[in-house]
Amino acid sequence: MTITMTPIGRVEGGRDVPEDDDWGQSRAKIALDPARFTAEALMGLETFSHAEVIYVFDRVTDDQIVTGARHPRGNPAWPKIGIFAQRGKNRPNRIGVTVCRIVAVDGLHLEVEGLDAIDGTPVLDIKPMMAGFAPRGEHREPDWAREIMATYW
Repeated sequence: MTITMTPIGRVEGGRDVPEDDDWGQSRAKIALDPARFTAEALMGLETFSHAEVIYVFDRVTDDQIVTGARHPRGNPAWPKIGIFAQRGKNRPNRIGVTVCRIVAVDGLHLEVEGLDAIDGTPVLDIKPMMAGFAPRGEHREPDWAREIMATYW
């Protein structure tokens, strides 16, 4: 089965290089495609504090895709784990998801903080972050995952 998606817009501004850390203060805008949307598409989003942004790691080439196991960030101090047990950009479908703080909504533009996507990145969808969709109950993660995130934001 093949699924075809058309981006709803693109990231404007923020970083232009995909680095691993310090994304917390990064600000960018998501510009919706004016041929497909009007300002009504973002109406009401400003009443939420955060949004989930779904995007494509479009600069990852076919030869960079990982389908098996690897050490996160190539660090041998961390365990070798499968691609679906980590959040690296070299994923089979190149899909990224980030929860960002909403800074402003202006017409066809959504300004966010903490989006770990670079300038020009195609955006597939935007969803408001609702507490009802947050994890229920306790969650767990291995020590390496907490360590890798220590300087990410």
